[in-house]
Amino acid sequence: MPEVSVWAPRAERVRVSIGGPDERLQDHGLIADLEPVDGGWWRAQVAEALPGRQYGFLLDDDEQVLPDPRSRRQPHGVHEPSQFYADDFAWTDTHWRGHSLPDSVIYELHIGTFTGEGTFDAAIERLDHLVGLGVTHVEILPVNDFNGRWNWGYDGVLWYCVHEAYGGPDGLKRLVDACHRAGLAVVLDVVYNHLGASGNYLQRFGPYLQGGHNTWGDQVNLDGELAGPVRQYILENALMWLSEFHLDALRLDAVHALQDSSQVHLLAELSTRVKVLSCELGRPLVLIAESDLNDPVMFTAHSDGGYGLDGQWDDDVHHALHALLSGERQGYYADFGSLSVLAKVLTRAFLHDGTHSSFRGRNHGRPVDTHRTPGYRFVVCLQNHDQVGNRAAGDRLPRIVPPGLLKVGATLLLTSPFTPLLFMGEEWAASTPWPFFTSHPEPELAEATATGRITEFADHGWDVGAVVNPQDPAAFASAKLRWSERREPGHAEFLVLYRELLALRREHHDLADPRLPLVEVDFDQDAQWVIVHRGAFDVLANLADHSQPLPSAAGDILFRTQPGVSAGGSGFMLPARSACIIRVT
Repeated sequence: MPEVSVWAPRAERVRVSIGGPDERLQDHGLIADLEPVDGGWWRAQVAEALPGRQYGFLLDDDEQVLPDPRSRRQPHGVHEPSQFYADDFAWTDTHWRGHSLPDSVIYELHIGTFTGEGTFDAAIERLDHLVGLGVTHVEILPVNDFNGRWNWGYDGVLWYCVHEAYGGPDGLKRLVDACHRAGLAVVLDVVYNHLGASGNYLQRFGPYLQGGHNTWGDQVNLDGELAGPVRQYILENALMWLSEFHLDALRLDAVHALQDSSQVHLLAELSTRVKVLSCELGRPLVLIAESDLNDPVMFTAHSDGGYGLDGQWDDDVHHALHALLSGERQGYYADFGSLSVLAKVLTRAFLHDGTHSSFRGRNHGRPVDTHRTPGYRFVVCLQNHDQVGNRAAGDRLPRIVPPGLLKVGATLLLTSPFTPLLFMGEEWAASTPWPFFTSHPEPELAEATATGRITEFADHGWDVGAVVNPQDPAAFASAKLRWSERREPGHAEFLVLYRELLALRREHHDLADPRLPLVEVDFDQDAQWVIVHRGAFDVLANLADHSQPLPSAAGDILFRTQPGVSAGGSGFMLPARSACIIRVT
């Protein structure tokens, strides 16, 4: 007989209300009492708890039907009853063996704006493009359920449930299955540092949150009273994505906001559980942290006191490239932009590795042991959802950087010793912006969100007059990619360039070699040129607005961002704002 269960440690009574077959649970259908068991759990065997039927819980004497904290489906939104879900998807990826982090190239996309339809099934129709581009992983922004129809996904309130407008749980499984058939691994962005403001009923059930706040809301209870089941809620959710949904990796959002004083940090416990699951499934499972701590503890082995994750996002590489190409120095770009900074991050991963951060007003970070740490542990980019979307107007790099320098940036990124990440549309220099967007139905929350964005940008030194109202439906509509651009002048040439660079990275090991001590960088800050030595290859970049010679060893020109590169004297003459790759002879 089917069992219904829920964790509600402070309740005196728990009931479940279940609707009839093919009926929406408007009021109360069948109501059954659950029995208390150990650890604050309540359980009951209920014959009517069948797939497709809607249900919800009633706590104590409150007659409001609440969605299940572990709901697998919310057909009518996060404020409505849940629906029992049968995990009976017919997978076809039996022969998929996974893909570990080395030799990876990640493509980040948001389901709602990747295609006009904004669904998992529509994304499947674009997988041929990604295969032809040459990426290895598809990274999907959060799909857990949130209130409203569109959102970045970081306001999720039901972590076990896939947003219905995207296609629900089976839609996500169809996408993962199709990716594996195409030879693509799948990364899912998950958020465990806070819960969204609308539709969060978890605190009614138990102490999922505790005192204290981070940037986005109340702290998740990782080390307070009754924290054990909350930790299990997170750990079992992560394992669900990797096992039931066949995902290959998780990107853990803003782990610096996880406040955990436990003897074993949540991240260390998670990495241990995932390693066990990887052995059971017989395929690699990868954990990547988003962390602004610049602390190698993230990927340091458990035996050496670390959390044992596989890698982390490295914003310092992005900041170094962005500030160099754009000339921007406001906010957190203040310490970046020079060629000496670029040289440091290309060889040591972090700029701030114990150095003073003027943006933070203190010393920040810890050094990376480059002899023990391969570069592939650092996921780096020219653009990503945060760095584009957290600009006032959501403008992409093509709006602020000349085409020649954009190509230089792509060349430096895709020949780096790190794991490159591309943001959807970057490969054809998409003209569509990607602003922050929400669809909160509650007027007070909508107003607070819009006002909060203005305050945040003012604090960071941005022009608040350019801030897009995230609640304006036009913000979401404007973010949808225009796929026809790929074939248009000014865009098609970028797609060719990205394909060529990714092919070279794949074909020539030296261009992807993750051994940081082997990377050497020469530069002239005044003349604005840089040469990155990558084994048998030299990557030359002229950032000046005029042609000039760069002092490289003799060799054959393997790649150039524009015509006009020529050998001569003791090096190569490069046109203004251009780059090339030389096979040293």
